[in-house]
Amino acid sequence: MFSNINKPLIMGILNITPDSFSDGGKYSGLDAAMRQVELMLAEGVDIIDIGGESTRPGAERVAAAEQISRVVPVIKAIRQQAYDVLISIDTTLSEVAKAALDAGADMINDVAGGREDAAILTLAAQTGAPIILMHSKGDPKTMQDNPHYQNVVQEVLDVLNESIDAALKAGVKKQAIAIDPGIGFGKRKQDNLDLLAHLDRFVATGFPVLLGASRKRFMGTICDVTEPSELVTATAVTTALGVMAGVQMFRVHDVEENRQAADVAWAIKQSR
Repeated sequence: MFSNINKPLIMGILNITPDSFSDGGKYSGLDAAMRQVELMLAEGVDIIDIGGESTRPGAERVAAAEQISRVVPVIKAIRQQAYDVLISIDTTLSEVAKAALDAGADMINDVAGGREDAAILTLAAQTGAPIILMHSKGDPKTMQDNPHYQNVVQEVLDVLNESIDAALKAGVKKQAIAIDPGIGFGKRKQDNLDLLAHLDRFVATGFPVLLGASRKRFMGTICDVTEPSELVTATAVTTALGVMAGVQMFRVHDVEENRQAADVAWAIKQSR
């Protein structure tokens, strides 16, 4: 799947959780979740990323069985409607990923990059499901306590290369791997800015890159706003910059605005 991306893809976030940082509780019911799916489809989404565990800073962990009970009914409902959209399961646990794939999900989005549950890499290899490997420092509960880097770009690349090597050794095909620098996951404001300024370094690995900067807190400190929902424009800026740097996928809360940003940036990039 990742080997034939010919334009920027928009991944819409669907958190089936009570405590996500921006939209916790909004889509925890099946009807509300499906209304959001329909809205994102109308706005031009390519992939819907469904998660049953919040990964906001300070979040408590959610057991596999609870994650499965949250996400599987939504995945099945989307497939029953025969919507033409890819589904990603946002989890670090192989048990959740397997249940989601069995229900009709197409790919795995692992914010732990295979480092929490190595069986998720084996699962990706056995099923042929594409997997996105993200960099994070620590788990959500502690990742923002005191993150520190000497050279954040190189250190994140090093960890991602370790995840890639582990995935390949587990049998995952190279063309089924994408990477994500993990904006906001165990990063300070300057770390996030440095990563965004050097997205080309991640693109240069040859693996497709996913950018997940949507509504992140560090942009609020720049824009002097506290509500994540006020960072739609700021997010669209990161999407446009990402397209120009060669990023191919964008994980966002606000599909329409980021679809426009990606499409305009892509048209400009194509005219170079």
